[in-house]
Amino acid sequence: MNPIRVLLVDDHEMLTEALAARLSTTPDIWVAGQCTTEDSNPAGLVTLLRPDVITIEVTTAGDTATLLTRLRSAWPPTHIVVLTASRNLEQAVAAARAGADGWVSKESSVETLARVLRCAGRGDACFPPEQLGPILRELRADAARAHRHEGPLDALTGRERAVLRGLVKGLGTAEIAAELGVAANTVRTHTNKIFSKLNVHSRLEAARVARLAGLRPSAEQSPAPHEEW
Repeated sequence: MNPIRVLLVDDHEMLTEALAARLSTTPDIWVAGQCTTEDSNPAGLVTLLRPDVITIEVTTAGDTATLLTRLRSAWPPTHIVVLTASRNLEQAVAAARAGADGWVSKESSVETLARVLRCAGRGDACFPPEQLGPILRELRADAARAHRHEGPLDALTGRERAVLRGLVKGLGTAEIAAELGVAANTVRTHTNKIFSKLNVHSRLEAARVARLAGLRPSAEQSPAPHEEW
């Protein structure tokens, strides 16, 4: 049986080195590499190593979706386990929406992490019991919204459509933010939600889906007045 190839991604190098040493004693898990999110090209390392599972720390909910989407796009067969000190439920929901297969607290034992890595390697999801209810409710709500509408863009809010219109125009994040009069981080957050709702992994894919659905940059209306950024 081939061992599970794991890539450890965390900004605390001491932690990844300690984890790599501990996991090296587990016969069915092999740490193929380690890096930080600040490295020049973590996605390139994913493409090179082709890990079965990636462990990663999270920050804000928007950044979580961006990073997970980026890494999964680099090697689509990989599975992602969030290894974090965060207790933020919004981040857990964002991670699940972005395709995370598991969530492990840094307060957990290495044995717990190894168990979740094995689950993820098999393609199973593994989240703490206290997170499962809220995550399932949010994912069911997403599915219900999608089911109620015929077109792929109907699940988007007016704010998300405005950002998507900028993507169709080929604008960058800063350009969209300037055009809409909002912060760049706001644009990134809505972009991540667009990716999740349209089930795409890049700006180009999102723009392609939008064009196929008939979205035209000049034809879209602005968000409704009650929709605050």
